Amino acid sequence: MSKSLKSSAKAKENDLFGGAEPKKASLKVAARAGGAEAGYTAADIEVLEGLEPVRRRPGMYIGGTDEKALHHLFAEVIDNSMDEALAGHATFIEVELSADGFLSVTDNGRGIPIDPHPKFPKKSALEVIMCTLHSGGKFDSKVYETSGGLHGVGVSVVNALSSRLEVEVARSQKLYRMSFERGHPKGKLEDLGKINNRRGTRIRFKPDAEIFGAKAAFKPQRLFKMTRSKAYLFGGVEIRWKCAAELLKGVEDVPAEDSFHFPGGLKDYLLSTIEGQTLVTKDVFSGNVKREGGHGSLEWAIAWVAQEDGFSNSYCNTIPTPEGGTHENGLRSALSKSLREFGERVGNKKSSQITAEDVMS
Repeated sequence: MSKSLKSSAKAKENDLFGGAEPKKASLKVAARAGGAEAGYTAADIEVLEGLEPVRRRPGMYIGGTDEKALHHLFAEVIDNSMDEALAGHATFIEVELSADGFLSVTDNGRGIPIDPHPKFPKKSALEVIMCTLHSGGKFDSKVYETSGGLHGVGVSVVNALSSRLEVEVARSQKLYRMSFERGHPKGKLEDLGKINNRRGTRIRFKPDAEIFGAKAAFKPQRLFKMTRSKAYLFGGVEIRWKCAAELLKGVEDVPAEDSFHFPGGLKDYLLSTIEGQTLVTKDVFSGNVKREGGHGSLEWAIAWVAQEDGFSNSYCNTIPTPEGGTHENGLRSALSKSLREFGERVGNKKSSQITAEDVMS
């Protein structure tokens, strides 16, 4: 009996540590693995080309397909025009929302290049920019000293997610046009002939219902606010707004036409935001400084209100930075240090206790 028990224990030991039975089990596992491998081959590996990755996964590029993401398309287009203005090549931008759902952004900048691209000689630079991710003129500061948006991504993403997009470019007294549908060219670049008193780029597009839903549409209130804020962020540009009257029925505080030009920049923006509130100081503390050589600049506007909670808004290259950053941290540090030093000079013993939270609240 004892031997029988020992034999049973030995058999179990073989099962666990490599006896005859595990070899059969290994064969079964190998058979299953072989079947699984046969169902996963090179033919199952997809290679997405052109703008197809954007249409498959729009959330990776614009954060989703909701209303916020929809209006991000507008931000990418107007940011390109703002970059032209910041570089000193454009003085006005026109934004127009049509009754058919198309949104147009026009500037009087240099215009997107239309000559053949060196790497793709059979395509114009315009087509490459509109249809190729990570293509553009903002990777090298020789063309743009400062720029915002998704460098080399923005306008091509807009193209991919639009049911129809049309580009007009006026360069060297000639007008060119090219159309796209869902990121694909609908014909070649057209030469429309000579044109006078016009230069720059006009992009007209309509978001794709297949991506954003059949009822998705631009909201005039949101576009109007975004348009006006861009004018505040760069005092050297005039932005003209136009919206179809039928889209404004029941909409308050949005005119059919308007024009924004704020030479005071951020100071004008801050004053309009705190209008009617009591200030701790008589004047708004504002200014700007440019880096030697022209590469980089800083502008600020600060006021302390007496009876309201404080707030701070920061931007980089006219792009909102709601999470802050080194530029915002630097401002906090500089303000608190300056106020402490001023307090010491005037004999205020409590000034040494001033913190960044005191300054920004």
